[in-house]
Amino acid sequence: MTSTRTTEPSRSPELRLTLKALGGLRADLFTDAFAYRPLARMDLSRGPLRFLPERIRDELGVLPHLVVGVAAMIVFFLGIAQADSPLNPAVLVYTAVPAATVVLTLIRPMLAFWASLVSTPFIAFLGRYGGEWPWAPNSFAAHLVVLVVVALRTRPRTAGWMWLVTAGYALFATVLIGANGAGDAVALLFTAGVGLLLVTTSQVRRQARREVTAQQSVTAVERSKRTLLEERTTIARELHDVVAHHMSVVAIQAEAAPYRVENPPPELEQAFVTIRENAVAALTELRRILGVVRAEDYEAPDAPQPTLADLDALVANVREAGLDVEKAVTGAVRELPQGVELSAYRIVQEALSNVLRHAPGAAARVEIGYVLGGLGLRIANGPARGLVNPARHPATAPQGGLRPPHSMGAGHGITGMRERVTMLGGEMTAEATADGGYEVTVFVPVSRDREEPQP
Repeated sequence: MTSTRTTEPSRSPELRLTLKALGGLRADLFTDAFAYRPLARMDLSRGPLRFLPERIRDELGVLPHLVVGVAAMIVFFLGIAQADSPLNPAVLVYTAVPAATVVLTLIRPMLAFWASLVSTPFIAFLGRYGGEWPWAPNSFAAHLVVLVVVALRTRPRTAGWMWLVTAGYALFATVLIGANGAGDAVALLFTAGVGLLLVTTSQVRRQARREVTAQQSVTAVERSKRTLLEERTTIARELHDVVAHHMSVVAIQAEAAPYRVENPPPELEQAFVTIRENAVAALTELRRILGVVRAEDYEAPDAPQPTLADLDALVANVREAGLDVEKAVTGAVRELPQGVELSAYRIVQEALSNVLRHAPGAAARVEIGYVLGGLGLRIANGPARGLVNPARHPATAPQGGLRPPHSMGAGHGITGMRERVTMLGGEMTAEATADGGYEVTVFVPVSRDREEPQP
């Protein structure tokens, strides 16, 4: 026994587009059409009016409300001008209803649109004082104002729907009801189209500007986070290399130590075995945890990690690049923990690189101070004496001149230095000097028991 499955025929593209369009029409013009949406005060904290005193800006916050009120009065007096007898009750309705629809845009914008459109034939019938069809002069002006105000208070798509609905009514009124040809329908549709087009274009540009600003903010935050993560990844890699080296040495020495003692007691051999096993286990765990930060194509450098003893080569290399730099060392030079030496070298390297990039022609000075409680660094440079070449450094070439070296903005250098100093529990300052240069000072605490033994 076979069962047959009936499938519902798929909707055609034309039907889907029609249903989607009707859904948009319902959402924009009918959903919450009677919702209470009072017009907010105008924000004058931005734009050319932000320079006005605060009291005046507070008073001008109701400027949009005043503009709509003035438009309603103009519509009202247009009706009065067309009436033969202003005291006639029909004339009061003829003049008051269009003005009321304009005022209604301040609190219920979509209801104001429907009220303006529905009242149009009645106002035209009451205003048979030589006016055009299907819009009387006052309802003509009122509907234009309503369309523009509602378009300003809603999204761009709503403006298109309102124009189409107005065009549909105009077609119905002129073809099926009107007796005087097209009347003023063409004039209203053209004027309304131009006004709505300008409003929609302004809204789209404003929305695009907001989106670009928001995207730039998100991009800046993401760039800062990415820079921080990249620098931390680099530090973690170097830390992995340093700690892994020492743990490997501990394991090898623990394995070889029993052979250096003649007839070692079993307790000593077992102690060295335990030391080696713990060192190997720690090394394995270290590689498992810290090794995940390595990229798949990352290869550990063959050369040993640089230390403060390599600063002379770094300074010579920077001099060859055109930077006038001098080095000064104070205090008793001693060997420090490898992580401290590596971070100090990287900080000096990054600071001198920033001088090359952002302060061409400036003279720099590197000071290294060995003190009892740790290590002090000071990298300072004078003001720039040349311009950044935009062809070589397009990202760092400012508009209209030089920016301060070691820029504290979105640059990577200061962020990396701070990360290294924070990792070592030290302190760092980076600021401009009075002569127009820049100065980076660092202090890294090093306790006596952490210092490397002299060979």
